[in-house]
Amino acid sequence: MRLPRSLSGWTMAVFGFLALALGLLGLISPATLLAMLGFEVLDVRPPGDYTLVYMAASSMAAVNMGVYYLFAASADYTPFFRWTVPFRLVTFAVFTTLVLTGAAPAKFFGVGLWEGVGALVTGLALWREGKLLPSRQQHSVA
Repeated sequence: MRLPRSLSGWTMAVFGFLALALGLLGLISPATLLAMLGFEVLDVRPPGDYTLVYMAASSMAAVNMGVYYLFAASADYTPFFRWTVPFRLVTFAVFTTLVLTGAAPAKFFGVGLWEGVGALVTGLALWREGKLLPSRQQHSVA
């Protein structure tokens, strides 16, 4: 795998590495990740409590996402970088709303903040590189 060749690629690589690392943490020690996010950690789970299943599923998704971001950064695949910006901003809005409505603990805001700041940093890097918007030039057919 190659190192990123652009600032926007580096933003993606950092995000991807963190997603991969936190996803692995969630698979290895779900209680640690739950505590980091401000959720109550129970010694014994009652029947019908699927928290650990959900943690495994979301952690595996984070591992996969991290790998996608690292591969995209390695390939300097700018279209993927652009696609992530609006969706990460939506994630910021949804996660922040969960905290503001009391559905999630205050520490969970860090996840939304991570997504929102990451999206803005990637968007600014793309803008600085002149790659934020795809070229509007028509390609002539010979």
